Amino acid sequence: MSEPIIANLVSGQIEVFVVCPADAIERSGAMSFSLSRIDDRGESRPFPVIVVRTSGNDYFGYVNRCPHESVWLNIGSGTFFSADRSFLRCGRHGARFEIDTGMCIGGPCDGQSLELVALAVIEGDVCLCGVKLLEDDRFADPFGDSDETMDITIHPD
Repeated sequence: MSEPIIANLVSGQIEVFVVCPADAIERSGAMSFSLSRIDDRGESRPFPVIVVRTSGNDYFGYVNRCPHESVWLNIGSGTFFSADRSFLRCGRHGARFEIDTGMCIGGPCDGQSLELVALAVIEGDVCLCGVKLLEDDRFADPFGDSDETMDITIHPD
């Protein structure tokens, strides 16, 4: 899984988070991200997502979970697509999903859909919209001004 750079762009009514640069995903490709979503109780929960870029340069986002048995789509082979790359595919059961709708058109979950994730491309970045994510502060400036001090305890051996 790729490591996302998450930055909150809008702190109004709709949360918008940068997930990756739009050109980081090749045309007719997909990339998975292991994010953390904040639930209604304020607790962090795993939120695995897949971002798909079509050959026509459209982006679609889905929760990376097959509706049949809740496994990642790329389980096993590590790939998201059918052999001809025209459908998303579950690696465990072979269920096929339309790329632009997430609807299962063949397999054990026929008629069910992948869970859609709202995306927008803003200033060259793929952004996830409307979901409260745990922000990633790992890239903070370590030399920035800080009022915090580090306590050091030395224990003799």
